[in-house]
Amino acid sequence: MQQHWFTGPLASFDTETTGVDVESDRIVSAALVVQSAPGAAPVATSWLADPGVPIPDGARAVHGIDDAKVRAFGRPAAVVVAEVAAALAEQARAGRPVVVMNAPYDLTLLDRELRRHRGTSLAEATGPAALLVLDPRVLDKHVDRYRRGRRTLTDLCAHYGVELTGAHEAAADATAALELVRAVGARYPGALGGLTVGELHLRQAVWHAAQARGLQAWFDRSGADERVDLSWPMRPARCGCGRRLSPEHDCQVAA
Repeated sequence: MQQHWFTGPLASFDTETTGVDVESDRIVSAALVVQSAPGAAPVATSWLADPGVPIPDGARAVHGIDDAKVRAFGRPAAVVVAEVAAALAEQARAGRPVVVMNAPYDLTLLDRELRRHRGTSLAEATGPAALLVLDPRVLDKHVDRYRRGRRTLTDLCAHYGVELTGAHEAAADATAALELVRAVGARYPGALGGLTVGELHLRQAVWHAAQARGLQAWFDRSGADERVDLSWPMRPARCGCGRRLSPEHDCQVAA
């Protein structure tokens, strides 16, 4: 009997942060959860970081982590982000897919933190093995495109009957996202089950771009100034001149 990717080993990654701007906000906590098979006990590794900047009241109200806690129990952000990248690199070397709900948020923010504190990118930090990402938000939008309503982690867990206890705690959210991806795959084996994780990773980039174009068209029709990034699973870093950073881009403007 063929084993589908959603019945195999999975990891899941999540962060809690100082805000929603991936270019300037900071990681406060992070978690990586690994599960060998459906129903197996998940193994969680958690990090608490002192972001080096005050945690705004709005962020603290979401995740409950304040300045006093990170000063007393957190470790330097430079140490934490390096350890997180190493843990993700381990998943890549093992060929284990990593679930990341709304991947362009968490992975981009981690990339910028690595650039800020370690002078390296996420791709450089994780090494030559490819990080294979499963994003339940992208998968759900693909298989159930016209369903109305929000698609936050809480909403998707309710829709697929996945338990989410302790929302906005990194390990709890990562565990729920992992179970959510298994539930999406199990509900739509015809659309998703026949693909390898590598194929699915590539297709999610295409699906996300199409979904983002649709959202951008809606914003344009409504007169909103919102701009939607088409990139997945991570937004490209940009130079201070506005162009994407690449080996071919030689610019003297500070990033």
